Amino acid sequence: MGFETPITIEKVIQGIQQNKYVLPAIQREFVWDGEQIEKLFDSLMRGYPIGSFLFWKIEPDHLGDFQFYRFMDCYHERDQRHNQPIDLVGDTSITAVLDGQQRLTALNIGLKGWYANKLPYYRWNNDYAFPNRYLYLNLLNPPEDNGNAFDFKMLQEKDANQVDGKKFWFRVSDIFKFKELQDTMYFCIEQGLTADKRTFPSSALMELFRIIKEKPLVNFFQEESQDLDKVLNIFIRVNSGGTILSYSDMLLSIATAAWKKIDARKVIYDLVEDLNDVGEKFTFNKDFVLKSCLVLSDIPAIEFRVSNFTRENMEKIEKNWEAITKALKETVKMISSWGYSWQTLVSAYAIIPLAYYIHKRGTPSNFVTSTKYAEDRTILRKWLQIALLKRTFGGQPDNVLRPIRKVIQGNYNEFPYDAILDELKSTSKSMKFDQAELDGLMAYHYDQPYTFSVLTFLYPWLKYDQQFHVDHIFPRAMFTTKELKKRNISPDKWPLWLDHYNDLANLQLLQGPVNIAKSDEAFDSWIAKECPTLEKLATYKALHFIPSGSLKFEDFPEFLEERENILRTQLAEVLDVH
Repeated sequence: MGFETPITIEKVIQGIQQNKYVLPAIQREFVWDGEQIEKLFDSLMRGYPIGSFLFWKIEPDHLGDFQFYRFMDCYHERDQRHNQPIDLVGDTSITAVLDGQQRLTALNIGLKGWYANKLPYYRWNNDYAFPNRYLYLNLLNPPEDNGNAFDFKMLQEKDANQVDGKKFWFRVSDIFKFKELQDTMYFCIEQGLTADKRTFPSSALMELFRIIKEKPLVNFFQEESQDLDKVLNIFIRVNSGGTILSYSDMLLSIATAAWKKIDARKVIYDLVEDLNDVGEKFTFNKDFVLKSCLVLSDIPAIEFRVSNFTRENMEKIEKNWEAITKALKETVKMISSWGYSWQTLVSAYAIIPLAYYIHKRGTPSNFVTSTKYAEDRTILRKWLQIALLKRTFGGQPDNVLRPIRKVIQGNYNEFPYDAILDELKSTSKSMKFDQAELDGLMAYHYDQPYTFSVLTFLYPWLKYDQQFHVDHIFPRAMFTTKELKKRNISPDKWPLWLDHYNDLANLQLLQGPVNIAKSDEAFDSWIAKECPTLEKLATYKALHFIPSGSLKFEDFPEFLEERENILRTQLAEVLDVH
């Protein structure tokens, strides 16, 4: 590997457009935003260094040994976020970029394409939310107060065409229309930008011409070894010194390089999207998928360490990929049927033991729906509830995943609930509750993600595949000083209402349509209509742990105290707290 003669940005961009410069599959995807693209061009215009690049020269007979991707020149946040694969054939070498792809992609978008990110307040399914924006340079004036010396902006074409006398937006890609430096001056004269002795327009455009077409600003090292393992090690060394790559990025890189029949990068990202699209949506990421791969493939070492990412392990994951995918999808479908979503699943790693168990069972296609597995599902749900509330997977989840997997390995005819609890009881991750922790559960409020799991312990009979809302029994809209005055409640007692309407004791689970219909109606009047007979009223109170006393808003403090005692007793029984 040696330092090569620097080249111009134009030459690199031409090479990118001709697929002479490509991205190896070990590279992550483009993550810069529009502002970062603007700042990169400003830095170039100011003469700031933009760092060196690391290239890998690949000889023709090795082009088929590896998966490569095209550089992106048009980015769409919803529809075009992934680089497209490319099959390379021919009798000439190509150059793969090992370090610097974010900068080069930003240059390519600015000089040859567009950037479309979602506008605020628009829905994701609205095509108008993602207008194409091109890179422009204001030739009339430098920016006023944004820290840049040159006014680069990603703009829609219609906005760039508006003339106000203070801005003249030049599309940066048009710099390639000029063959000679003096062509920039002729352009400024033709556009009337040189009047009143103004020098900024022509000097700015001339400098843009120089940095793109004349100055050799791309400094690079080039690796010529064809040894994939050596190149991979170089890549990891270069990209793991800071925060550029996470361990999961490296694992994905190695998987992509090692898998022979499957494009690891594509299928892993596709699986993440599929999992996140279940039910009320989730926020799983590639870290979760890759950790699941290690666990479900029974790889002994499951830490995100390079030393564990052997070719043998990656081949094992590839072999098990279909089964892993099936188990994860079935597991996420199952927890969605229990009412969990991105808001309430506070630890993604907590469901990996469930997926591992289902995987060991062979992932029956009807596991989520069949009565045959109803008891199994009940035990799994209780275990997940406890794991989430105990924050079992906080801190060092690997130290929990390993012993749990070991227990399941030895017994998967049924979920070994008691054996897992016994395995962890002497550790800092004990899944047993005590009185102090019970107090902590009672302290959860409406707007906390753990609250849903607490409530599900109280409502084991609900069919959570229907949408259920966390509902304020006494509607929160009533908890205002205006309402308290209206009801002649003494101001010194207002805190008993205003400070406690979000308490767990004022919450219940209701079907979505029922909750919407209930709206802000006073609880005593709503329940009178909802339960017109004594029998229905008694049933409702029993199912929702409603005290036998007054249900009037004026008696809310007494209601809250009574219901808190009921809930505490119920939770203590369910969680075996003595």
